[in-house]
Amino acid sequence: MSAYVLGFHDIDKSAIGLVGGKGANLGELSGIDGVNVPYGFCVTTDAYREVVEGDAAIGAMIDGLAGLRADDREAIAAACTRLRAAIEALDVPAGIGRDILAHLGQAGGEDVPFAVRSSATAEDLPSSSFAGQQDTYLNVRGTAAVIDAVQRCWASLFTDRATAYRIQNGFDHRAVRLSVVVQRMVFPEAAGIMFTADPISSNRTVVSIDAGFGLGEAFVSGLVNADNYRVRAGRIIEKRVATKTMEMHASPNGGTEERPIEPARQNAQTLGDEQILLLEGLGRRIEAHFGVPQDIEWALFEGTFHVLQSRPITTLYPVPPTHDGKNHVFVSYGHRQMMTDAFAPLGLSFFTLLHDKLGRTAGIVAGNRFYKDVSAELGSPWARPAMIKSLQQVDALMANALRAVMTHKDFIGSLARGKTSMLDFGEGGLMPIARNYLKLAREDDPRVVPDLIAHTEATVERLRQNIAGKSGDELFEVIIDDHDVLSELTFDPRSVAAAFLGIQSVNWVNKHMDDWLGVKNAADLVGRSADHNVVAAMGLDLLEVSDIVRRYPEVVRYLKTARRETFYSGLVEVEGGETVRVALQNYLRLYGMHCTGDIDITRTRWTEDPTLLVPLILGNIENFPPGEARRKAEGGRALAEQTINDLLARLRKLSGGSGKAKKAAKKMSLIRHFIGYREYSKHSLLLRYEIYKQALMGEAVKLVERGIIKEPEDVYFLSIEEFRKVVNTGELDYSLIINRREAHEVFQKLTPPRVITSEGEVISGEYEPGSRPEGALSGSPVSSGVVEGRARLVLKMDEADIQEGDILVTVFTDPSWSPLFVSVKGLVMEVGGVMTHGAVVAREYGLPAVAGVEDATKRIKDGQLIRVNGDEGYVEILEDV
Repeated sequence: MSAYVLGFHDIDKSAIGLVGGKGANLGELSGIDGVNVPYGFCVTTDAYREVVEGDAAIGAMIDGLAGLRADDREAIAAACTRLRAAIEALDVPAGIGRDILAHLGQAGGEDVPFAVRSSATAEDLPSSSFAGQQDTYLNVRGTAAVIDAVQRCWASLFTDRATAYRIQNGFDHRAVRLSVVVQRMVFPEAAGIMFTADPISSNRTVVSIDAGFGLGEAFVSGLVNADNYRVRAGRIIEKRVATKTMEMHASPNGGTEERPIEPARQNAQTLGDEQILLLEGLGRRIEAHFGVPQDIEWALFEGTFHVLQSRPITTLYPVPPTHDGKNHVFVSYGHRQMMTDAFAPLGLSFFTLLHDKLGRTAGIVAGNRFYKDVSAELGSPWARPAMIKSLQQVDALMANALRAVMTHKDFIGSLARGKTSMLDFGEGGLMPIARNYLKLAREDDPRVVPDLIAHTEATVERLRQNIAGKSGDELFEVIIDDHDVLSELTFDPRSVAAAFLGIQSVNWVNKHMDDWLGVKNAADLVGRSADHNVVAAMGLDLLEVSDIVRRYPEVVRYLKTARRETFYSGLVEVEGGETVRVALQNYLRLYGMHCTGDIDITRTRWTEDPTLLVPLILGNIENFPPGEARRKAEGGRALAEQTINDLLARLRKLSGGSGKAKKAAKKMSLIRHFIGYREYSKHSLLLRYEIYKQALMGEAVKLVERGIIKEPEDVYFLSIEEFRKVVNTGELDYSLIINRREAHEVFQKLTPPRVITSEGEVISGEYEPGSRPEGALSGSPVSSGVVEGRARLVLKMDEADIQEGDILVTVFTDPSWSPLFVSVKGLVMEVGGVMTHGAVVAREYGLPAVAGVEDATKRIKDGQLIRVNGDEGYVEILEDV
């Protein structure tokens, strides 16, 4: 057996480094009973390495590509043209030619037609998109023509598109090698593509088949339309028969040609029903072999289905696992918590540990994100409306998706049953919370929230003292035991009641001011500059830090180029640097535990990298005069006071107005005293996370010093128990870190669905049709007002470049984004609802905001003039860039 040419029968999935993804899959397919794969072979990457990379001149040209920029199209085109010409001019060694000739003979000789396709080593992998970038040649006959096609496939590794893609994504040009698949062609009556999971809905129980007459390349390339058949468990559930005017066939002189379809066949169904069901069964057999849903190319020749290729469908979101055979519905924790990114394994384990201590299920992990099974709630006549109403305030699209699920009667009929978690309020249940709620509402004591905050911070200080000096197993024990304290704080009836009281008071004021006075969203102004709002204070306090920085021009210049590793040492070297260092570290003592995606303990905190705050500080200096923090705070309080007085005066003029005004005054006072506390619970968790992480990363540094891991951040890919075991034993299979890091990178690229079923079907919610302008992007109104401005797309807060008058457009925000809010005048988010963090802070700062705008960061371009209507919940694009 030659190392340069391997028959399909000599290949399996372990040979991917030799034959690439396409070749390895064909080898696997050839070994499945009942699957017909046309004879073929692979010219291996060893041949590519020998012939192409082995040529010194070509090797130098390949290395020269590394100096090119992805956006320098002219330079890439010139270099690639020279490189491809050089590769196509090479002499293929006689030994490789003889091996190719021998395999062609096994297929029937020189006159047999072949398809010659590229198969890159990075192709058909979930972490890359190389598939389709290299060339394919059809109906190739004769040894000389096949060898010529092989060389052209090798050369196609350096098309302009493929080269630019590698440069842009950081792939080494020598790290991606090319094998070439040579496969006997069949000239089918019909051909097509079959997905063993519905590519539209992602439902794993539905097979989707595209079919057309002649060669499948005709509709793969978009030349003609194809029929589509959808099949579920041996039953055709939908057929769409296309009008087909053209088909592709082999040309007598090689290659392919287009032929018109006679009128009698143009609207005929390509496959009969029996054939459709046979094809479904074939797809399920192939899927079972590979263990994941497949994208399969097939051809019908002389009444037999032949498989030309099969690859995994890499765009599907993983299905949350179930084990009872029942139907389940899952909702995304990430959309509720404003953190839709994938968690690292250590972050997953901390989230799970907290929920274990709370006596709750942490949710089910899918794609390194948490999902909650809401099947029991959907099956409960009382829990379902309560849950959907609650979710309506967090993410309207999620609530609407659940309403859509309920219309799937067959699915809902087999829904798993169980105990709902709606009444899971810890030991004692709801009654202690209710009693505290009534007491707090009656007394309206402004000292309650400061007392609760002081109590929490006292427990944080005890943690800091307990953890000091601890290491090894003793450290892990302190962290795990501290979660008992965290659990007690989470379920403290007085604390829960205080947060709930603020929210319910907002709802009461909004409803009754609308009903009585026709004033919508009145609580937005009533709650402006309310007491004890840590998230709002975070932005105002950074404005004050910015005022200190602006006094020192050398510090401003330094910050523009400051680096994480030398941030403080470089800062104190410039005039005013020591003063700024003190101010900044005081700020970080209060808020430095925050960062984007901060509920994942592995994310980089501001204390770890102060440069994350630099764009915000510089933006504050550019956009605001000194003293802006005081003006915003005082202006907010004055506006709230004026709003309260105006509303109460208007109420007193109504019939029964005295009583209405008295009730409203009480609720408005409760808003002022309690609504700010809603933001504190997450902040209190992060106070502990910062302490945990600092101690754990000290252990990670020791593991590096012991040679067990390569860098401290490797521990992010261990669970807390695995981390503890490695510290205790000093033993670790490092491949675990490598594999989990690679899997995490794949998961990060997936878009998590709001709602997904146990069948893998992604359920998308939609907004009710309303009186919104034509072309407007629909969302949920979460902060009142209408504003026009330039759209500024920001995906990472530390990359924000905000100018005065900009409107922030992003996927989601969490409390760490609050300092950015002081610099914008409107907000658009893809994720969120009226009670999520971004909405709360937008109302605090008086920013019109719309949340839940599907694909806002794709549909709105950076720099476009847009109008945000926070009253009705839509965004208009007024002017293109």
